[in-house]
Amino acid sequence: MERRNFIGALSLTGVFGLFSPKTVLSATTTIEAPNRLKNDREYWYKLLYKIASPVVENLANGTLVKNMPLITAPKFDSRSPTVSYLEAVGRTYAGIAPWLALPDDATAEGALRKKLRLQAVQGLDNCFAPNSPDKLNFSKDYQPIVDSAYLAQTFLRAPKALWEPLKTETKQAIIAAFKSLRNRKPFKNNWLLFGSITEAFLLSIGEQHDEARLNEGVDALNSWYKGDGWYGDGPNLAFDYYNSFVIHPMMVDTLAIMVDHKLAKQERYDLALKRMQRYVVGQERMISPEGTYPPIGRSITYRTGAFQALSQVALMHKLPETITPAQVRSALTKVKQNLYDTPGTFDAKGWLQLGFCGHDAEIADYYTSTGSLYMATLSFLPLGLPASDEFWSAPAADWTAKKAWAAKPFPKDYHVEY
Repeated sequence: MERRNFIGALSLTGVFGLFSPKTVLSATTTIEAPNRLKNDREYWYKLLYKIASPVVENLANGTLVKNMPLITAPKFDSRSPTVSYLEAVGRTYAGIAPWLALPDDATAEGALRKKLRLQAVQGLDNCFAPNSPDKLNFSKDYQPIVDSAYLAQTFLRAPKALWEPLKTETKQAIIAAFKSLRNRKPFKNNWLLFGSITEAFLLSIGEQHDEARLNEGVDALNSWYKGDGWYGDGPNLAFDYYNSFVIHPMMVDTLAIMVDHKLAKQERYDLALKRMQRYVVGQERMISPEGTYPPIGRSITYRTGAFQALSQVALMHKLPETITPAQVRSALTKVKQNLYDTPGTFDAKGWLQLGFCGHDAEIADYYTSTGSLYMATLSFLPLGLPASDEFWSAPAADWTAKKAWAAKPFPKDYHVEY
């Protein structure tokens, strides 16, 4: 099994003052068109910085609770709105982790990345400190089960950059917070994987893990597999993006740790990866020639987080033979332009707003608030590949739907049996 080892050297001096979000991307202006930038990569990393920096910088300054607008869906349920802060942190960090794990370099991108990484570490030290104004809620509601999982996935994606540099007391506080979730049972759907990946992270750092909770998610989801790359979200199939938001990435990442610790066979990981590869064939084909995709199912306010599975397979260098890295980059760049260049996506201070393409609070689900929206960062995982990688260096390429609707040759697609 091939698993990525991300490396991130950490220096604590001379970086925080180099940039502010306004010097990179103004919250009140659209992002420069890629033809006015050096390449797609520059567009991606500047856009990711624009999305992530309000969360990370405020957390580093101890002002997340003070400054993050806490906007909830019009029909928000009975959970405490304060879970939104943990949502913002867990989801943002899971998306930026591969990029921050790259080694330092002397480029403008490298300086910006280093600044964000140092702030990210400082922010975690801050929000887990006693009496922190940004202290995160792990003790109330069920929502912390979800976003602890994304924080755990963060540490699995970038252990050297975002776990190892933390203060000892911060690590102890995180471990205790993760273990405290065992008094709450995940719901019988994709949530079971949240418990599994959190326990997988604890296992990966040598902490005592809950074996039943570790296995429950991967066992249940495997039993709900429907075929052709799709898992049920519970016993039934849900035609939405939860196979990408949660199921495939967390199934594969959890099984990777289990195989490393001889708690699962290699064949089980390989099968999960094959199913993920099959699923992303469909994801790539769902991107229209114009760079749009169907706004189907719940949680469409998570925007490009819908493409986490495709992004992760690209990061892993595991794209199917029928999909080139360049066509994935080109397709996702166009999708990002369509979503994030639209007025209303960001507020005047750079925070994401409820909506899909632009601002529309009415389409937000009953569990959605400002922090929920930072699932959007999960489509930026290929920034963890260096600029020299084929994903970034190859010339732009048409994706499948663009070829098909231009009467160009494109590969046929067939059902698979695994």
